[in-house]
Amino acid sequence: MDATVFESHESTIRGYCRNYPTVFASASNARQVDEDGKSYLDFFAGAGVLNFGHNNPRMKDALIAFLQADGVAHSLDTYTTTKRDFIARFQEVVLEPRGMDHKMQFMGPTGSNAVEAAMKLARLATGRREIVAFSHGFHGMTLGSLAATANHAFRQWAGVPLENIQRLPFETAPGGESAIADYAAALRDPSSGMRPPAAFLVEAVQAEGGVNVASTEWLHEVQDLAHEVGALFIIDDIQAGVGRTGGYFSFDGMGLDPDIITLAKGLGGFGTPIAMNLNKPEVDAHWSPGAHTGTFRGQGLSFVAGTVALDYFTDEAFLAEVLAKGQRMRDRLESIAAKNPDRGWEVRGRGMMQALDTHDGAFAKRVQQAAFEAGLLIGPCGSEGRVIKLIPPLTIPEDDLAAGLDLLEGALTAASDAD
Repeated sequence: MDATVFESHESTIRGYCRNYPTVFASASNARQVDEDGKSYLDFFAGAGVLNFGHNNPRMKDALIAFLQADGVAHSLDTYTTTKRDFIARFQEVVLEPRGMDHKMQFMGPTGSNAVEAAMKLARLATGRREIVAFSHGFHGMTLGSLAATANHAFRQWAGVPLENIQRLPFETAPGGESAIADYAAALRDPSSGMRPPAAFLVEAVQAEGGVNVASTEWLHEVQDLAHEVGALFIIDDIQAGVGRTGGYFSFDGMGLDPDIITLAKGLGGFGTPIAMNLNKPEVDAHWSPGAHTGTFRGQGLSFVAGTVALDYFTDEAFLAEVLAKGQRMRDRLESIAAKNPDRGWEVRGRGMMQALDTHDGAFAKRVQQAAFEAGLLIGPCGSEGRVIKLIPPLTIPEDDLAAGLDLLEGALTAASDAD
């Protein structure tokens, strides 16, 4: 491996390359190959971007045809045929079957920008400043979304106060079961000194926060309080959405009705950047033209590949496979945890986002290193990086899924033996 040019000229801020110290040269579906020819099973999938695998062949064919036809790759927010195709297909596949009439807002092509836009719109629509976010939540790295992000490891670099956020415990955190009821009581008390927020910003599954899964009942409690006090209910579905949990949205089947849904990561299908918010029409009406802009919100490549990605959600067999693969992942993790009862490992997740909480960040780091050496890419998350999160492509072949789980168990054994 020759990483000299990176180490000499790239910023010290680079991070993932320190966990995966090799130079990748090619990739296909759930595998990446480095320049020395070593193959790695990818159970990290671009931090949840590559739900449909590396170089998805359906999308690649569509992208090549688009480029050869001189398609419009960059369009700001002007009208293009590819954007029209994406909007029409998203309406047909996602919104209409769910009885949703949300408007689609495109902004700068990052999840963080989607959250920034959602928070800005909530404040505009309500005339309020504070937004309720939850412990262990991750919403992005720009200042507004970073204020909503809970992890000190990220917040410490802001350089300015991170304000206008009211933090409550997530359901699975200490105090989480009663937090909404307690907060509601305070808001109803005119002498509490507390005023209603602009919005409640929540993940149905906290991905970076440690794969913490909220119950349907708790999410309804949050939504009901938001509606009671005239606040917006925002679901951040940037990592847990787009099929990851077995439905298009991570909250499918829960009967929820968010005012705003933030999407990014897997939305573009191929790994090209795109972000989109779904805003209820009465909320979206508070925008004025150009009130939230961005040079790269008209991503032609992402519209093309993202339109192809939507075809997966008309395939009931594909969605059933996602749930079946997710169950196999969970079963294997539970088997591993059962073989190590003295360690108190916990398994949690939904669909093909499954995790093993090792309760030890240093140990999880050793597992990641051992896995990399064996040919498996994983990404610890949660408090102090103690949770081993598995998010392979939804399209991963069964043999690769089984092989990756074998490699993970071997890495856990190797890290345990080193204790």
